[in-house]
Amino acid sequence: MYVGESSICYVDGKGGKLYYRGYSIEELAEFSTFEEVTYLLWYGELPSKGELREFSRKLAKNRELPKELLDVLEMMPKHAHPMGVLRTAVSFLGNFDDEPVKTPEDVYEKGISLVAKIPGIVASLYRLRMGLELVKPREDLSHAGNFLYMMFGKEPPKSWERAMDVALILYAEHELNASTFAVMEVGSTLSDYYSAVVAGIGALKGILHGGAVEEAVRQFLEIGDPERVEEWFFNALKNKRRIMGAGHRVYKTYDPRAKIFKKYARMIGDKRMYEIAERLETLVQKHLSKKGVNINVDYWSGIIFYAMGIPIEFYTTIFLMGRISGWTAHLAEYISNNKLIRPRLQYIGEIGKRYIPIERR
Repeated sequence: MYVGESSICYVDGKGGKLYYRGYSIEELAEFSTFEEVTYLLWYGELPSKGELREFSRKLAKNRELPKELLDVLEMMPKHAHPMGVLRTAVSFLGNFDDEPVKTPEDVYEKGISLVAKIPGIVASLYRLRMGLELVKPREDLSHAGNFLYMMFGKEPPKSWERAMDVALILYAEHELNASTFAVMEVGSTLSDYYSAVVAGIGALKGILHGGAVEEAVRQFLEIGDPERVEEWFFNALKNKRRIMGAGHRVYKTYDPRAKIFKKYARMIGDKRMYEIAERLETLVQKHLSKKGVNINVDYWSGIIFYAMGIPIEFYTTIFLMGRISGWTAHLAEYISNNKLIRPRLQYIGEIGKRYIPIERR
């Protein structure tokens, strides 16, 4: 059921196609960058060289994190999930800039600042947990390159930088998913931008949404050996266990983003884990695809991050680093013709019951 209209993204679930503003995800992943795709999603057109240069400059200028925020990150419990910490960090930043958003320009202005800061928050949390000195952002690096630089303290290999850049492009947008709807619903109340993003983070954190990328890698680690894949798969089916990274509410065929992630997983991923995943994929496609269960975006991506040495619990934050671009685009589009989103529930309870005093119950 359609609940609105949008010109941002089209998901062809039957054909297995994905378009951002009319451009196929395959072409964007092949030729574009995250900065350019963000501009496209926000403003509806691909930028000129000058427009992209200025947009990228604004993002780079906003990467620095306030000292107060770094203090908050340091106080967070070590066992807290990084998505929970990120939710708190975004909420904290909102206290410095909590004006309601009433126009698309309001959204984009705040979006520039937060999109720029999310990678630094993730990287700083990682280094604090590892007992490492924090790394300041560099304005001369790309969005993806700066994230890996701040996380590991050195410029990443070009293959890693490109793989991360493509990951952010693939994660950037996917129409009206659970987290995007959460962002739009809060935004429709004319609340502030940060509150809307916090709602999205809460939705994305769930293992039936963004959190599935973490569970997919844990699944491959549990299998452990390519020779155990078949036994593990049929035991999973027997026990009605979910295959993480398989199945989608919209796609009834192989997720087009997964095809692109698979290419990069083959190039730089852990070889043993890749072989496990490939064998499991063959079984999923053979036995489950006829039921509409196919490989989705969460299946291959974690293998790339695992090879980079990024802890599994941080994978969903990378999803968020990309998806905030799409959230911002949808929020700006929606409030340009805003109506409060107020769904109804169909009541199935009783009506007309008489109150009984407590002494007679």
